[in-house]
Amino acid sequence: MKITYIHQYFKTPGMSGGTRSYEFARRLVERGHEVHLITGDPDADRARVTDEAGIVVHWLPVPYSNAMSYRRRLWSFLGFVGRSALVAGRLRHDLVFATSTPLTVAIPGAWAAMRRRVPMVLEVRDVWPQLPIALGALRSPVSRWAAGRLEAWAYHRSEHVIALSPGMADSIRRRFPDVPVTVVPNSCDRALFAGAARAGTLLRARTPWLGERPLVLYAGTLGRANGVDYLVRMAARLADTDPEVRVAIIGDGGLRDAIRDLAVQLGVLDRNLFLLGPVSKERVVAFFGACDLAASVFIDVPELGDNSPNKVFDAFAAGRPVAVNHDGWIADLITGSGAGLVLPAHDTGAAAAAVSRFLDDRAGCRAAGAAAAALARDRFDRDLLFEDFERVLTSGSPRNRERSRSGADRGQ
Repeated sequence: MKITYIHQYFKTPGMSGGTRSYEFARRLVERGHEVHLITGDPDADRARVTDEAGIVVHWLPVPYSNAMSYRRRLWSFLGFVGRSALVAGRLRHDLVFATSTPLTVAIPGAWAAMRRRVPMVLEVRDVWPQLPIALGALRSPVSRWAAGRLEAWAYHRSEHVIALSPGMADSIRRRFPDVPVTVVPNSCDRALFAGAARAGTLLRARTPWLGERPLVLYAGTLGRANGVDYLVRMAARLADTDPEVRVAIIGDGGLRDAIRDLAVQLGVLDRNLFLLGPVSKERVVAFFGACDLAASVFIDVPELGDNSPNKVFDAFAAGRPVAVNHDGWIADLITGSGAGLVLPAHDTGAAAAAVSRFLDDRAGCRAAGAAAAALARDRFDRDLLFEDFERVLTSGSPRNRERSRSGADRGQ
């Protein structure tokens, strides 16, 4: 098949951020499909085309940063809609695949699909529009109405929808029962993380502030929804009760300066909490290999419990336990499998105590790590989930199959 793949935030392993689109697109190429991927390049002043592991990547100069206001982000989304629609409209394809966020990617996807009279498959990475409403991004009745209309239009223009979690899929099925939905969650790059333990040992040896001390790691975005100040406050309690525990925060985002200021205010910066810059997917392997516990935190917004955070699956791939501070399917998964612990959302003192107890129980840590590795191997291996992904793209939805049968009947 010739596939046009639209994702505004595409990342390669040499870049910082999630690589789901890269990993799935390169596997499509390896299976013999031709993939043109259209994405934004926030640092560029002109468009360019590159070859990334056989993927033809069209990089478009569209400014974007997590530090932008919601209004500026909306303009970035609309800018990408216009530029990507022009490129996608020129390409010849058998299928268009568009992945959010933002959901506005459905617009160039649907346009390109209609232009060539081919199907579009839409991937949904968060619950829309409930999540942006809950986060305060959509405040006016008009914007909420428009978001709801865009959602309905996007789903009904799609031959199939891929959701990244069971909760997302349930939300779509409940409100749009005629839309075919398949769950393909984020997944684990086990080959990439196969050498994580050795890389982690080397990292510890060359990092004086770490050495052999216990390490809690957060590797991800420092935005409003992430609520990483939770870990800073937890570190402040640990500084008094278990000062040898180290907390490392790796990443960038709109609240990075605020997180740093809070760490200074609480007296933990470069004492037991270390704020590092973003690193590539390839380099983050060593940090996961070095950590004893990987953290995934959010602000207390129920809709965020349906998310599928990359950092959780990277931790599983490295065989490392995970701590979360929210409800939802990941919390249920951790509780059911024993692959980590669930922390109280509003009590960082109790969280610090729970983390200390967990880290002190070395046998329990090893068992939780083994449970995480089992999840990576048996349920979330990237190659395993790619089979589900490709099946959706190549076999079509029930609607598509019905159309094919009707055509065959008419031919007879």
